[in-house]
Amino acid sequence: MNILITGAKGFVGRNLVENLKTLRDGRNKTRPSLQIGEIFEYDLGSSPEELDIYCREADFVFNLAGVNRPKDPEEFKAGNFGFASTLLDMLKKHGNKCPVMLSSSVQATLAGRFGTSEYGLSKKAGEDLFFKYAKESGAKVLVYRFPNLAGKWCRPNYNSAVATFCNNIANDLPITVNDPSVELELLFIDDLIEEMYDALEGKEHHCEYPAAGEIIDGREYDGLTPLWTDEGRYCGALNTHKATLGYIVECLERFHDQPTSLVMPTIPKGSFEKKLYSMYLSYLPEEKVAFDLKMNEDERGSFTELLRTADCGQFSVNISKPGITKGQHWHNSKWEFFIVVSGHGLIQERKIGINPETEQPYEPIEFEVSGDKVQAVHMLPGYTHNIINLSETENLVTLMWANETFDAKRPDTFYEEV
Repeated sequence: MNILITGAKGFVGRNLVENLKTLRDGRNKTRPSLQIGEIFEYDLGSSPEELDIYCREADFVFNLAGVNRPKDPEEFKAGNFGFASTLLDMLKKHGNKCPVMLSSSVQATLAGRFGTSEYGLSKKAGEDLFFKYAKESGAKVLVYRFPNLAGKWCRPNYNSAVATFCNNIANDLPITVNDPSVELELLFIDDLIEEMYDALEGKEHHCEYPAAGEIIDGREYDGLTPLWTDEGRYCGALNTHKATLGYIVECLERFHDQPTSLVMPTIPKGSFEKKLYSMYLSYLPEEKVAFDLKMNEDERGSFTELLRTADCGQFSVNISKPGITKGQHWHNSKWEFFIVVSGHGLIQERKIGINPETEQPYEPIEFEVSGDKVQAVHMLPGYTHNIINLSETENLVTLMWANETFDAKRPDTFYEEV
């Protein structure tokens, strides 16, 4: 399958091109039915002759070209309608009836505040042109009305407030939020790409846009919200997220502070927070990609906290010098994993108290550990425990996880030798 992408150097175009390459080259095996051949990249600077060839050879067209913030409003019509007309004329010239996808906008509904939008009007004109083309040619046309788009490589200080916030907060630049209660509907680029894969497989998701005030199945529509139906004229991506500007900024400020606080916020799979964090990281300046951690050092070695989580404990790395014993304490309800990744050591654990059967202290249990065979050893609640470096020459390096973050006011840690 040869694929033509117009607007290939834009935000969506770049992401789509690079992801299609992973399918083409066999690096992405999640869509085995898609066999990608040539990827034709068309953008500003490409020639009409190239477009002519691409329109002849394409088996699927993603029309992502468009104008978002022109200096002259007339450029909306030229960029969002004029080029679309040229593209369709070239497909007609070659009798190429391959499927054509149009990247439109929810502003094309002309509902609510978008009623007089020059951008929305130009997008609506482009939609009408594509629907007319489908009727005349019999070609399959997929018109997608996207909400606010977000994700890596989205251009800041252009047409995305979220991209601007990510860029500015990552680079310690000021931001302005006039009304934190304003809610945005966001479609992240990875979800958009998955929908484009669905479109290539002929499994696109269809919808309609009921008029403002229309009530269907007890729900009143606002003119902007899609009604998902297989018979829908339009297409869309299912996985969008709604969040206020205030909450978006709150999240980004927590992400910004993570190298200092070491707290990783809750970011469950598929969540808005996970996707926003991934987007934020893509704007980090080079000097922030690596950051120092505080090593607590003494004659025995060092202990460095790596990461704290909101509800899954904390991670640390412990380095013990040759012959050194560390630990010698127990916890009531805290538990840990010790994972030796380098060196040779011995972990000892002993249940607190007296064994009623022997009327003697409990016997320790022991685990000889080595970086040559990585194992996770539980530090059991109610057991005093230690870790001993058995080497006379090498440091013992241990990754440690505790089920809760350390609270200096209630440390739940009590000294007692094993």
